[in-house]
Amino acid sequence: MNEFTRRILENVALVLVGKEEVARMAIAGVLAGGHLLLEDAPGTGKTMLARALARSLGLDFKRVQFTPDLLPSDVTGVSIYREGRFEFMRGPIFTGILLADEINRATPKTQSALLEAMGEGQVTENGVTHPLTQPFVVIATQNPIEHEGTFRLPEAQLDRFLLKLSVGYPTPEQEAQMLSLLQQRHPIDDVRSVTAADELLQARQAVRNVLVSPELRRYIAGLVASTRDHPDLVLGAGPRASLALQSVAQALAWADGRSFVLPDDVKAAAPGVLAHRLVLRTEARLRGLQAREVVRDVLHAASVPVEPARS
Repeated sequence: MNEFTRRILENVALVLVGKEEVARMAIAGVLAGGHLLLEDAPGTGKTMLARALARSLGLDFKRVQFTPDLLPSDVTGVSIYREGRFEFMRGPIFTGILLADEINRATPKTQSALLEAMGEGQVTENGVTHPLTQPFVVIATQNPIEHEGTFRLPEAQLDRFLLKLSVGYPTPEQEAQMLSLLQQRHPIDDVRSVTAADELLQARQAVRNVLVSPELRRYIAGLVASTRDHPDLVLGAGPRASLALQSVAQALAWADGRSFVLPDDVKAAAPGVLAHRLVLRTEARLRGLQAREVVRDVLHAASVPVEPARS
């Protein structure tokens, strides 16, 4: 593990006990230049993960509670007529890390206000384009078991999220440790910046330079293509998923201190990258099949390329 990743993981561990793997995947998503969707039960630490990442990376952080009455302009900003001209008042989306809390509680119109920012790094209002400061990351959360008063994210928007992760419940031992840490004060108060925006941008460039062999590119393309004719799926993953799988695998390799991607990097990235992009057939859902199980089947069936030894 390289020094950059180690510093951030140690910082996040001050807040989230025993969640090194999900923190590692979240860091890989940020290094790959993508946005994260955290889906889990309430109280599992989704907001704390976002806050700890923002503080560790030295980025500005803003949180928006998504509700049915939230307007797109409440997120992106609005033009106000003042002294004979329109002046654009920037919304909370102009930040380093935006936490879109309970994103599925907002209407589709408000959800779609994020699309341009997530895809192109800019906001257009009244025909004027306002670029976002880089790095810019959206971390959205949603509750998987509450459906009343929610609006399901459409496939086009789900596809904009590089990774979909689940924090998960702690073990009893980890929960006991958490209770001890939180007895006097919240450990988020002790989390300080261990890097800066410029260093993150340099790290992203280094990630893009991580070698992906032609054999591994064919492996990635084959994995994604095999979802498109899977018998349990109505919709498989598109080309954006291939790009996402490659970039997250590169980030995982770089975080481990390697200059080249291994098949294990692709396998580790696949569930978080692919599962939320798949649409199950009705009969498959009725059988209780989960999209991550389909990803496991695809990985198991694929022929893994043998990489030559590297010095």
